[in-house]
Amino acid sequence: MHKALYYQYEENKIRCLLCPKYCLLGEGQVGVCGVRLVEEGELYTANYSCLAAANWDPVEKKPLYHYYPGYKILSLGTIGCNFHCTFCQNWSLARGKQEQCVEMIKPAAVLAMLEREGDPEQVLGVAYTYNEPMIWYEFVLETAKLLHRHGYRNVLVTNGYVNPEPLNELLPYVDAMNIDVKGFSDRFYRKYCKGEKEPVIKTVETAVKHCHVEITCLLIPTLNDDIAEQEELARWMAGLSPDLVLHYSRYFPQYKLELPPTPISVMEESVKTARKYLRYVYAGNIDLPGASDTSCPYCNNLLISRSGYKTTITGVKDGHCNNCGNAVKIIMPEVSA
Repeated sequence: MHKALYYQYEENKIRCLLCPKYCLLGEGQVGVCGVRLVEEGELYTANYSCLAAANWDPVEKKPLYHYYPGYKILSLGTIGCNFHCTFCQNWSLARGKQEQCVEMIKPAAVLAMLEREGDPEQVLGVAYTYNEPMIWYEFVLETAKLLHRHGYRNVLVTNGYVNPEPLNELLPYVDAMNIDVKGFSDRFYRKYCKGEKEPVIKTVETAVKHCHVEITCLLIPTLNDDIAEQEELARWMAGLSPDLVLHYSRYFPQYKLELPPTPISVMEESVKTARKYLRYVYAGNIDLPGASDTSCPYCNNLLISRSGYKTTITGVKDGHCNNCGNAVKIIMPEVSA
């Protein structure tokens, strides 16, 4: 148990202010995230030290394709989530229980794990992932501050469902984010995620001003794969920056949703549509030649080839295409901020 941040008292109850759910909790009650609860008149987080999953991953697995390609990152996750997606790919953790904690961990222990593996020139840092990192907020904030001071990088893989004030407190210590834009309609968010679209949109619009951002959209047949909707998503992203990276991911039956997998033709058409507006669009979770490769948007020179999670950089030098000389939006050691 750890004292939570972001709440206010309302008569004999407590209103959690971390995310747009705004849970109003009485004594002994737990928020929709499953981990924030009231005890003895105070709001606590039950997952602060709970480590439920830890792995060394290629950064491409987050997925981040334009942020230190080829580097490895320590992926950490806990239990709980403020969405209830019927198609959740990590439902065992999102709806997890305390007994799933494999280790009780503190921020200093995370730093030690990184230092044992290598210095910041070899190891990026930590990706807070698997479940929703925003409802691991207190641990993520403290750990991110500590790693930031020691030169390591912090990555969030998130649904973006967080209120502006806690987001703005965390962002100075965040280097990159992959934000899951689950669809581009309010209907989809309300029916299949039990949330709202607008707070996610605001998170993206705020984050792109502070750190590297890539977007993931899981295409689910008949639910969020309408081409007009995908065109609207791509147009909105291009309004923020045509260099904003979009990852389409192929859906497979999972958790409570039993629709058949996304047709390959739908994946191909969505990528083609999005590329009318965006320079970098990828198709993941699918075996299509070149779908994960990065090509120069100006001359089509192959910049980075990817086979699974094996990454080969062939066409980038000092942040520019080595064929046409145009700048390409890929963060690498020699051009990192």
